[in-house]
Amino acid sequence: MKFWLISPCRSAFAATLAVARWLAGALLATSLLAAGPAAAELPEVIDRVKPSVVVVGTHQLTRSPPFLMRGTGFVVGDGRLVATNAHVVQEGPDLGAGETLAVVVHSATAAAQQRAARVLLVDKAHDLALLRIDGQPLPALTLHDSDPVREGQAVAFTGFPIGGALGLSPVTHRGIISAITPIVLPSANARQLNARVVQQIRNGSFDIYQLDATAYPGNSGGPLYETSRGEVIGIINMVFVKESKESVLSKPSGISFAIPIRYLRELLAQQKAN
Repeated sequence: MKFWLISPCRSAFAATLAVARWLAGALLATSLLAAGPAAAELPEVIDRVKPSVVVVGTHQLTRSPPFLMRGTGFVVGDGRLVATNAHVVQEGPDLGAGETLAVVVHSATAAAQQRAARVLLVDKAHDLALLRIDGQPLPALTLHDSDPVREGQAVAFTGFPIGGALGLSPVTHRGIISAITPIVLPSANARQLNARVVQQIRNGSFDIYQLDATAYPGNSGGPLYETSRGEVIGIINMVFVKESKESVLSKPSGISFAIPIRYLRELLAQQKAN
């Protein structure tokens, strides 16, 4: 009968090596599992975001068509609040002519539904508005409040570009945060200053998100969200920002802008306090 003697050191080394190999295999498997869904994650995020994105416009029974789009909005808070740009609702409906503010809600399982709406609060300094809609609560989007937004971060936005020309179906674009930049850029000379720029300088500049994706008229007020979880980090803006940053509105340059979500958080906090 033969006996093999194994030293305690060799035994311990073998056990350690086995554990190390097991951990390496487990980490590899975990990384593969984490990497697998990432490629298919954005479609799932879009599926979750779309039911919360609405068309903001006005309704007038005697008009053809009765509903006229003004921009995009998205559901927040208790499910009956809609965030959008202030310039989208700046010109109030002509109540004397029977025109009312309304939103159109899309659903994958049902026909589009129109809801009456009213303006609750407006933040003109950051071009934001908060609406209250009638009916049952809708799924609300989550507002980002954890890691800071960084240049190069992957983002997407969903809205209704060019309004009825493409049909009132939600469209998604993706890109990155190409820059975080002040909304007011110094003018070359005093002749380039206008009333809006002077007012912004008085109120103080604030940083906005510049995107490498193209937003079009109709996208204004839509949610800008990070692609991994769908948390909203900003609100697409096509008029207020571009008047300071670009001179041409009718010819998209491939550069778009968004207002950081923290200003919407402040508006929601004000709404709760009222």
